[in-house]
Amino acid sequence: MNEAEAYAFLSEGQRTGKVATVRADGRPHVVPIWFVVDGTDLLFMTGADTVKGKSLARDPRVALTVDLEEPPYAFVTVEGTVTLSDDTAAMLPHSIAIGVRYMGAERGEEFGRRNAVPGELLVRLTPAKVIGVGDLTG
Repeated sequence: MNEAEAYAFLSEGQRTGKVATVRADGRPHVVPIWFVVDGTDLLFMTGADTVKGKSLARDPRVALTVDLEEPPYAFVTVEGTVTLSDDTAAMLPHSIAIGVRYMGAERGEEFGRRNAVPGELLVRLTPAKVIGVGDLTG
């Protein structure tokens, strides 16, 4: 995939991302996330006191993979660094956008308001490298 195809893939449907961080003791930590594309960045939310939140606050390097789990199978991997924000007013529109993507227009605002609260973080992943492979069966 070229970059435009990779971003189209990342934006399509309700595919979850699998984000990898590094724990303080060096062990990997991989969890699924809901996200949206914002220009060339990817945005997601996490609790500040979760393993993911603590790991990202300590070390901003991440890798994220999004895959198509049915034929023809495909994936995009994004490597980069994150910035964190605990500004609830700034996170609300992004949290609503994530809610709309995964919960639908009728529940998006409910989801966004539930998640844009103190103790949550808006995570902005700025890519350093984007790799996409389409049609793994071909």
